[in-house]
Amino acid sequence: MTPLLNFLMVRAADAPVIKPAVQLGTPLLLTIAAAGVALLLIMIIRFKIQAFVALLTVSILVAVAAQIPLKDVFTVVANGVGSTMGKVALLIALGAILGRMIEISGGVQSLADHFTAKLGARRVAVALTAVGFLVAIPVFFEVGIIVLVPIVYAFAKIANVHPVKFGLPMAGIMLAIHVAVPPHPGIVAGAGVLGADIGLIALISLTICVPLGFLSYWVASIMNRKNYDLLPTVKAQVDEFGSDSLVRVGHEGPGSKAMAAPRPGLIIFLIATPIVLILLGTVGTLVIDKNNFWYGVSAFVGNPVFALLVAVALCFFLLAVRRRWSLTETGEIFEGALPPIASILMVVAAGGVFGSVLQVSGIGAALSESLDTLGVPLLLLGFIISLALRAAQGSATVAIVTTAGLLSSAVAAGGYTPAQIAVIVIAIGFGALGLSHVTDAGFWVVVRYYGLTVADGLRTWTVLTTVLGLAGFALTFVAWMLVGGLSA
Repeated sequence: MTPLLNFLMVRAADAPVIKPAVQLGTPLLLTIAAAGVALLLIMIIRFKIQAFVALLTVSILVAVAAQIPLKDVFTVVANGVGSTMGKVALLIALGAILGRMIEISGGVQSLADHFTAKLGARRVAVALTAVGFLVAIPVFFEVGIIVLVPIVYAFAKIANVHPVKFGLPMAGIMLAIHVAVPPHPGIVAGAGVLGADIGLIALISLTICVPLGFLSYWVASIMNRKNYDLLPTVKAQVDEFGSDSLVRVGHEGPGSKAMAAPRPGLIIFLIATPIVLILLGTVGTLVIDKNNFWYGVSAFVGNPVFALLVAVALCFFLLAVRRRWSLTETGEIFEGALPPIASILMVVAAGGVFGSVLQVSGIGAALSESLDTLGVPLLLLGFIISLALRAAQGSATVAIVTTAGLLSSAVAAGGYTPAQIAVIVIAIGFGALGLSHVTDAGFWVVVRYYGLTVADGLRTWTVLTTVLGLAGFALTFVAWMLVGGLSA
């Protein structure tokens, strides 16, 4: 061992545990926490301050108010960034690259054409809901909506109906998957803060999202019995589409000179590969003895980073190489996937800082003790807090990471099993699904692209997301009972 390495290890081992200079009482700690959350919402909603800056600022102010020594405040900040980003940054980046490759290749359109051809013109809404389910796994919600909009317009033109009749059920299940299924940033960040197993989350949340897909279609079909006004600007765009527009939808920039869209089976294979690897690894680590060689193999193969890296490698060979994209084009596609997630990664990092401050300051422990006294079930509390934060400030990612930070001490002290912690994270995720309205950027994407008025958007999209959020939580509670939550 080198002297430098030995020195660093000794310093790390001797590093003092950071504690507040003065241990404040529970009422004051809870007041500081409430004031911190209120200030966070004011900064984001009233003053339109970017969520990353707001979270970081509030975290520092809470740390100072909770009497964490000034010399240690930024050590806590650095620890919070490192502990969270070390778990989620690679997942979010690889997931974004996977989704971008599928999007640019025309894979989304290929899936839409395939399902609508198989199910027929009368079942276009069903087909697009199925497409939305698959596309939403690797592709961010807003991106998926925008990519699929030309297909929605084309079918709306053919059937002479409002685009919302085809787009609403599809968008509903896409958002449900966005908030609850890895590798999307919110749920991955929540898992990182609470130390949950990504594989268990994927297994449980995907199972729950299947019935939610049927529910999204059913609820949207009831809403679509009413006729909605179509905004003139969107009507003009819909009128430009005809039945042949389905084969003209494409992309400009890197990859735009590719061959015909890839086969739908290939796209399904690329989407399914990381999911299958993660689930196989998760099951393997549950049933194989930890001392067995194959336990290590299962843990390695099922690691989400490895699974997503395999999927990206397959995309490179099966999409880029086979379609004769140049290395320069492929590199540009890879790089183009990263800038849009930069702000998300910063929000996730700041959420990790907030959680770290709450733990070190003692606020998390105080909140945990208060919850035990009140007897509020942690699962329900996570859902309610996330739902309230989502409604207040709009961002699902901010809602999830903030809620996870608030409950991190309670989860750590609760003696929960890995499956129970996974279910708690999923409940927080579904809390961030409901009450999507004017504070949510996704609300405006749906309203503007589907040609709805704000009032109609509130009557349809806000109601649909809330119904799906409540149903998602109800199914999550069933999962909680199945994993032994009631006996915890």
